[in-house]
Amino acid sequence: MRSIASICALTMLTACSQHPVTVSTPVNVTFDESRFRQDIKTLSSDKFEGRAPTTKGEQLTLDYLSAAFEEIGLSKPNGNDYLQAVPMVTYTASDEQTIRLGDLALKHRQDVVLGSRHDVANIDINNAPLVFVGYGINAPEYEWNDYQDLDMSGKIAVILVNDPGYALPNSGKFNGKAMTYYGRWSYKFEEASRQGAIGAIIIHDTKPASYPWSVVENSWTGAQQDLVKSEEEQAQRVKVEGWITHDIANQLFDSAGLSLATVSDRAAASPINLPLNQTASIAFANQAQYTDSYNVVATLPGNSRPDEHLLFTAHWDHIGVDSNKEGDQIYNGALDNASGTAGILEIARQFAKQAKNGHTLARSVTFIATTGEEQGLLGSRYYASNPIYPIDKSVAVFNLDSTNIYGRTTDYTIIGKGKSELENYLIDALKSQNRVAKSEKYPESGGFFRSDHFSFAKEGVPAVFAGGGSEPVDEATAQYKAAMKLKMKGCYHNVCDEYREDWDLSGALEDLAIYYQAASTLGNNNDWPGYFADTEFNALRPAGDTLEQASQ
Repeated sequence: MRSIASICALTMLTACSQHPVTVSTPVNVTFDESRFRQDIKTLSSDKFEGRAPTTKGEQLTLDYLSAAFEEIGLSKPNGNDYLQAVPMVTYTASDEQTIRLGDLALKHRQDVVLGSRHDVANIDINNAPLVFVGYGINAPEYEWNDYQDLDMSGKIAVILVNDPGYALPNSGKFNGKAMTYYGRWSYKFEEASRQGAIGAIIIHDTKPASYPWSVVENSWTGAQQDLVKSEEEQAQRVKVEGWITHDIANQLFDSAGLSLATVSDRAAASPINLPLNQTASIAFANQAQYTDSYNVVATLPGNSRPDEHLLFTAHWDHIGVDSNKEGDQIYNGALDNASGTAGILEIARQFAKQAKNGHTLARSVTFIATTGEEQGLLGSRYYASNPIYPIDKSVAVFNLDSTNIYGRTTDYTIIGKGKSELENYLIDALKSQNRVAKSEKYPESGGFFRSDHFSFAKEGVPAVFAGGGSEPVDEATAQYKAAMKLKMKGCYHNVCDEYREDWDLSGALEDLAIYYQAASTLGNNNDWPGYFADTEFNALRPAGDTLEQASQ
């Protein structure tokens, strides 16, 4: 392993200097790499205990962010503090579970992960029929309904991950290789609930899921947060939801006299549902606790149109601590997403510094560090439904989630590229760095639906999730990236996502500059970007609209 000193000597990268980095923007701005690095290091330290919502780690995080925004000089939206309460309920399923699918007695965590979003002391399901419902999709616009003519009352849906476009990318179905929202786990549980099922179980498969079983085991066990729902909403939710391994699914289908591979092919070709002629019995203890968590919201008011807001978002939360693990039990979440949270702090400092020098934007800039992203975008969903500033006066969202630790690149990734006019501001800003914008390398992972910007997109606010790239700026950076990729392999939602002194943050700083420059331009003009005609959000805020049209 090379030391940070040897990497610097080899690559001559500015981030290695441990001094402020100046980047090209409309007004000369200095991003402080050492301060950015320290924020990441502190937020992801063991002291913060993995930053799980409603824990000691949350309080430490709220205090840290509030103090930072106070020092920067940003306004408190509610006048008293920077906090927006997010009513949450924490569900904890016991690790002692009795689960039988057909003739298979399953082991919790090893074979299956199940939980419940119901405020009941015990889950006790006996002999519930299992029904294979393909991809579990009901999408009239695609002429697709896996639940056609099916009564799911008292039954458990068994569902494939992703959507038919992934399996048949050249068929014209859905969006080809790029995942649609119908491929997301959250949608599948919601749709099974709407169909009246008592349970929903997704078959895990690493490639179409885009993550290994370890992510399921680490992310869906232990305390699970959700937004507090009405009694009616909660009553409609499936009683149990979760995942089984692909190997267990193969055995289950074999017992039903079916081939999982064969029925999966059929499910990709056309809607399907069929009984597995087997039942499930599931029992475990369950707890529900109600506690507020918090978004942290801070604003730099605009000088002439302060009611119009540009939003920067990054989730401060991670998975917390798992006392059942041997060895390291803390999910520090350094890359995901202490790095993004540190990013909005650094951008906020630059806007505030420029404002003090007389360069305040016409529009306001608001920074939102969200809670509960790892549990289903909870904080951003709550803000989008209960905005401090009106959604129809929210001009755009710039989201930071897991910034670039792999060095500078000649390209720049826009997740879900082609969604909105907001992307044009990024593309224009890239010219100052001689970089080009590209789509993500693996659109089948559904990245556009997996972070906080999506909560705002569903409300019609143009939102981008961008940064990094796949082409290193030179051979030395390529070698560093390859070595660091090996070190970070398997660390997504795992305890090894820890801060590393040898991270090259020069690429992350360049990405911050792109966001800063794009927001600076949009913050001083009269543009009101919208979604392009061929996107699912066009009807909410069409491209080409004026402010008055967008607000209607």
